[in-house]
Amino acid sequence: SFGVKWFVEVQKHSVHTLLFRSLKRTHDMFVSDHAKPQASLTLQCCLGVALTADTQLQKMPSEAGVQSMALALPPSQARQDAVRTAASVGDIHRHAGGAERSQPPQHTLALMEGGGMKNTALVPRKAPTMPKPQWHPPWKLYRVISGHLGWVRSIAVEPGNQWFVTGSADRTIKIWDLASGKLKLSLTGHISTVRGVAVSSRSPYLFSCGEDKQVKCWDLEYNKVIRHYHGHLSAVYDLDLHPTIDVLVTCSRDATARVWDIRTKANVHTLTGHTNTVATVKCQNSEPQIITGSHDTTIRLWDLIAGKTRATLTNHKKSVRAVVLHPRQYTFASGSPDNIKQWKFPDGNFIQNLSGHNAIINTLAVNSDGVLVSGADNGTVHLWDWRTGYNFQRIHAVVQPGSLDSESGIFACVFDHSESRLITAEADKTIKVYKEDDTATEETHPINWKPEIIKRKRF
Repeated sequence: SFGVKWFVEVQKHSVHTLLFRSLKRTHDMFVSDHAKPQASLTLQCCLGVALTADTQLQKMPSEAGVQSMALALPPSQARQDAVRTAASVGDIHRHAGGAERSQPPQHTLALMEGGGMKNTALVPRKAPTMPKPQWHPPWKLYRVISGHLGWVRSIAVEPGNQWFVTGSADRTIKIWDLASGKLKLSLTGHISTVRGVAVSSRSPYLFSCGEDKQVKCWDLEYNKVIRHYHGHLSAVYDLDLHPTIDVLVTCSRDATARVWDIRTKANVHTLTGHTNTVATVKCQNSEPQIITGSHDTTIRLWDLIAGKTRATLTNHKKSVRAVVLHPRQYTFASGSPDNIKQWKFPDGNFIQNLSGHNAIINTLAVNSDGVLVSGADNGTVHLWDWRTGYNFQRIHAVVQPGSLDSESGIFACVFDHSESRLITAEADKTIKVYKEDDTATEETHPINWKPEIIKRKRF
């Protein structure tokens, strides 16, 4: 009997203490509302009611009693702000187009109005969906240009949009008329595959680089080499010209990129940090001014003045062979066998994945209309809507007669300056020119699009 009585006393005391402490914590939570007499009075009334009920009943308070006490307490402004913040973050995740951000919870906090008082409740919310992509007309092949005797590895269109240049594994550089596709000139001088070509918009110069470790400057008035840039220790895979200053940037299998003064031939910077072949390089006006992609799976953004890495992007799992800058937006894309990824300057913040081109991607091109083109080793060309990442067309180029099916790789692609033609350099030794189908409309070629739930992936 004594033992039972003692247990009841202890149980009663513990419940009493627990309830009092809970209400005390509630009081501390709403202490900011203490200045309001109504809030203070309500809290005192709740304390009085709770203590009286506990003393009289000497048992656990009912659920209804607890709920009524909770509803009687005025909601704190800080708590409401926190709920609003949670709701807005949920909205951001819901409307985000990125497929690689963290997974938002399926149930988010929402404000519910009831009986003149605000309360929080868990409301199920729809999973994020891809927004409807912009309609783009399909592209079709309208010209095949033959003339090279080896794989065509690089393309550049001159600023006046009258002709374009190609570099090939046959060690020659050829200049073609853009309108007719006829050969205008062949330049010889490299002793191995020509991997990169670029035409200057500031001077009548053509620049080329190749697997013979050479970087050459050609004077197009005399069609002769006037400068050599010596320094790379292995094959030079790509080069690019700075748009506003007389600087040339090259990248190589020796895991470096080098910055050259065009006129003095001086090696201004040697950009070190990559641990494998640097396959692609791009320059732009604004910081960061140099972007490189490497077989070490990373992309580096470089400070041109200091000659040092500004940011290293490590999201790719495989070699990065292609980088392209958007002509209007402050964004860029990178191509790798695992994914095409879009990034935002200046810090390289991730935007979204473009998945589906399951091949080794050698080249990327984008125009002002938001059409992104990716070309791969297996001869496929995919066309994407830049904003949504929707793949609206796939082309598998037919190899030329006499070529093997394995010789259907796409090594380079570029839009001309009018952006009405797409030029590709291919492994069947041809150059193919595509243009938009003028007869196509959204009715005849509708977007085969469904508001699919975005499958979010980690890096």
